[in-house]
Amino acid sequence: MALRRGLGLMHRCVRRPASPSWAPPSSPPQRDRGTATEKSRATRTEEKRKARGGCAPAGSSWEERLADAATPLWRLPYEEQLQVKYESQKKTLRTLASRLEEAGVDVQKPGGLCCPLRPIVPSPIINGYRNKSSFSVNRGPDGNPKTVGLYVGTGRARNIVCVKADHVENIPTKHKQVAQCYEEFLRRSPLEPCILFHRGGHWRELVVRTNSRGHTMAIVTFHPQQLGQEALAAQKALLKEFFTCGPGAVCSLTSLYFQESTMTRCSHEQSPYQLLYGEPHIFEELLGLKFRISPDAFFQVNTRGAEALYQEVGKLSQAAGDTVLLDVCCGTGTIGLSLARQVSEVIGIEIVEKAVEDARWNATFNGISNCEFHSGKAEMVLPQLLSSWKDDRPLVAVVNPSRAGLHYRVVRAIRNCKAIRRLLYVSCKPEGEAMRNFLELCCPPDPRKKLAGEPFAPALAIPFDMFPHTVHCELVLLFTR
Repeated sequence: MALRRGLGLMHRCVRRPASPSWAPPSSPPQRDRGTATEKSRATRTEEKRKARGGCAPAGSSWEERLADAATPLWRLPYEEQLQVKYESQKKTLRTLASRLEEAGVDVQKPGGLCCPLRPIVPSPIINGYRNKSSFSVNRGPDGNPKTVGLYVGTGRARNIVCVKADHVENIPTKHKQVAQCYEEFLRRSPLEPCILFHRGGHWRELVVRTNSRGHTMAIVTFHPQQLGQEALAAQKALLKEFFTCGPGAVCSLTSLYFQESTMTRCSHEQSPYQLLYGEPHIFEELLGLKFRISPDAFFQVNTRGAEALYQEVGKLSQAAGDTVLLDVCCGTGTIGLSLARQVSEVIGIEIVEKAVEDARWNATFNGISNCEFHSGKAEMVLPQLLSSWKDDRPLVAVVNPSRAGLHYRVVRAIRNCKAIRRLLYVSCKPEGEAMRNFLELCCPPDPRKKLAGEPFAPALAIPFDMFPHTVHCELVLLFTR
């Protein structure tokens, strides 16, 4: 314990009635009907593909093109969306089985999958479920450079335009309202938007975060260019006045943040978020716990869907009273804290310092004393933690990385730790970089790569539809050894 505490704290994706989880019917449809359905689905899929490239079905409005780009499945009934995603997860598991077979590992199961695949768990909320939305500033279809919305088109085709998100179904009405007000503010401002850094301009993207009670945090990103502190203060004052006393007051913001950034993305440590108005945090309730959320902290975008996900993770972990839970990429501590009362201890690791501060506050506020959170890159903290692990208690690991997956040193540390017999990998893009992690976890021992530990084997997969209308879902993959 002393070692873990002395690590130096290094630091580092319309309400639906309750229904059972969805899975394809056990008996296939008649051939003629199935062929027609597949052709129809293929046609619609091709339309979505064209829309993402800036083209769209004839007669489509700009709003429909944006909806096709941001939410490619929005035209399909929800049951069909689930079927498309379920088939996609089957394809991913077949790919993993094939790749492992090439590596000399036989994991083939019925259907060519690497492990059993449970039915997809539907989202409790289908429309307006996002608790966080990011809006860009760029030229709209009418040529106005002060348009706030989402991009349609590609850089390669040089046909990018920024379209208002009014018709995007997964974005809540409140987020759209704040975006519309921000656009009104920009059009009143004498300062230009910053579309390309080297061409000047100042106003940039907007991030909106909300909780289930309607509390709203807005974060405006601003490129200072050559403005002095007095000029910057004047712009911040105008922004605050607009959203507190002017037309933007209709948004009833709980928090208004401002960040000066000369980069595409900037952490709080690189350029602090400046609170112009309101409370420094918003709060969300999840599985009976209260969580504090900072401007840049990770929190699952579908709160009610996250509850179902975390409950299943708790079951699959088989964590008992003497278990130590290792929560890698823990964000604000949601997974670890939601399982803390059924385990002996929780150890969380997270790269975002503010998120770690939130996790510690969340533990204290909820009266949870068996958690410790380390601030640092997982590839720096975890190997040091596990290399000297002498604890006899069962150790279960849960990892929930970004789409970039886990660093190789993280995978190697987990693989080489004999105490970890059960690993839960939560991925929003299992067909991407996570696939590399799966292979590293399950391949035969390889001294050249310092993978000396016993390999894991995929045991069970459960998809959760955390992102209705999009092609993505969250896959929980259980590995055992």
